[in-house]
Amino acid sequence: MTTSTDAVLVAAPPAERQAAEDRSIRPFTYHAPQAELDDLRRRIAAARLPEKELVPDFSQGVKLATVQKLARYWATEYDWRKVEARLNAYPQFITEIDGLDIHFIHARSKHDDALPLIVTHGWPGSVVEQLKIVEPLTDPTAQGGSARMHSIW
Repeated sequence: MTTSTDAVLVAAPPAERQAAEDRSIRPFTYHAPQAELDDLRRRIAAARLPEKELVPDFSQGVKLATVQKLARYWATEYDWRKVEARLNAYPQFITEIDGLDIHFIHARSKHDDALPLIVTHGWPGSVVEQLKIVEPLTDPTAQGGSARMHSIW
């Protein structure tokens, strides 16, 4: 939905548009409201799944048993709060770029001469998938590695 501010920003030349955008970096903490988690679990449990596939291979897509297993996992076993705590253990921020809020983690290395890195993910990925590499990259000596990166490749 376009607001009057959006229309002004879209019509403005690039320099004016940049000046009008909020360039501040704001702290961010993730918290999923319990009501939303409860609603998601209810919707997963209420999902109408198709009949069992008619072929033994994957030519008709993902097998019904796999979809049922995933739905059961997401509805009853996935620990949202555990993931939320893992995510919130890192310093997170939001800033606006080209009218979109961009979320990022700024994890500093334990080593003064560390090589700065930017790690991004694509759609439909999530920063949660990247959490497993934060510690090895910010403190390689704790992982048995060297504090100096000799070669990227």
